Amino acid sequence: MAGCGEDTVTEVRRTVATFAVAAAAASIAASVARAAPPSPSEIDPVVRGALARHLKFSASDLSDLQRGRVVKHGLDAKAPGEVAVAGAARVAASKAAFLAAARDIVRFKSGPAVLQIGRFGSPPAIDDLAALTVDKEDFDPTTCRVGDCDVRLPADTIRRLPLEIDPTGPTVRAQAAAWFKRTLLADVLAYVSGGPGRFTQYDDGDRPINPIVEFAGVLKATPAIDALVPGLSDHLARFPAARIADAEDFLYWSKETFGSAPFISVTHVTMVCPSARTCVMTTKDVYSSRYIDASLALAIVTDAAANGDVIDVVYANRSRVNALKGMLSGLRKALVERRIRGTMEQSLNAIKSRLERPR
Repeated sequence: MAGCGEDTVTEVRRTVATFAVAAAAASIAASVARAAPPSPSEIDPVVRGALARHLKFSASDLSDLQRGRVVKHGLDAKAPGEVAVAGAARVAASKAAFLAAARDIVRFKSGPAVLQIGRFGSPPAIDDLAALTVDKEDFDPTTCRVGDCDVRLPADTIRRLPLEIDPTGPTVRAQAAAWFKRTLLADVLAYVSGGPGRFTQYDDGDRPINPIVEFAGVLKATPAIDALVPGLSDHLARFPAARIADAEDFLYWSKETFGSAPFISVTHVTMVCPSARTCVMTTKDVYSSRYIDASLALAIVTDAAANGDVIDVVYANRSRVNALKGMLSGLRKALVERRIRGTMEQSLNAIKSRLERPR
C-alpha cells in the first residue's frame, strides 16, 4: 500500500481534474483570439455587480482586468470537501467566436489529460458512446460490491451485476464494457427526460453520496448565476422541468486521467445570452465515475469594446470532492487549493501570452 504522502499527492492530481472545464475553456479564448490588443473599457454594470458581490473580485481586481491583466483568487468553501476558484482575463475575441468554439466540445476539451470525449445527440443514444473504451481500470465487475466498488453506482445497480454479467466467463471484459455503457446511458436518458431511473445515491464506498443534494449545495453557493441570468439556477437544478427561454443545452461524455486511474464523466453545458453584451455558459457534472461529488463551472463572456472585438472572460468553479473529506482533509485541501490557484494562473497567463504574440 502506498504511504499517506503518496496517496495525498495522487488525490491532489485527481482533484485538479475537476477544474479541467475552466482550463479548457481558457484555451477556447486563445484559439479564437484575434491579434488586436485589448483596449481599456468599462465592464458591463450587471457583470461588475456579480463579480464584486458574488465572486469576490475587488476594486483592484476589476481595475487590473480593465488594464488587460490576468486576475485570479480562491473563494470561500461552504461545505467540507469543497474547493472554489475564480479568475478573469481580457481577451481579443468576439462572443460569437467563443461560443462557436465551445459548441465544438471535442476540439474544445482536447488535450493530453483527455483520453476520449464525445458529444451526446438529442436524444442520447448508445452509439454516442461508441468511442468510449471501458477497461478493467475503469470498471471491474468482479470486485464491485455494495460499499466497495471502484466506480460510483447505486446499491440496486451494483446488486444487479452478478445477475447480468458472468464474472468468470471468457467475455467478461466485453460484457462489462457493454453493461457500463448501457447503465450510463440509462442515467443520462433519465436526466434529459426528467423521468425515473436517474442515479440519486452512490453506494460504492463506506459513506453514501447523494449527487443531487451535493449539487444543490454547490448551486446555492453560486448566487452569481441567478444574478446574471434570473431563473438559470432553477433551470440547472430541475432540468428539464424548468427551462429558461433561449437557453442552449447539450451533454458530453469524457474519459480523463489525472494520476493512476482515469475517470469517466458526463457534463451538461448550458449557454444563454441575457443581453446583447453578455453571454453566460455553465457546465454541470451529471455523473462522475470517481472522485467528484458535485461540480459547477461558470463562464461569463462580456463585450469590453463597442465593436465586439474584445471580451472579458470570467471563470468560476466550485466542486465538492470526496478525497477532501475525512482523514488528512485539511492537508489535502491546502495542497489542492494551492495547485488549483497555480493552474488557474498558468492557464490565464497562457491566454495573455498567446493573444499578445504578434501574428
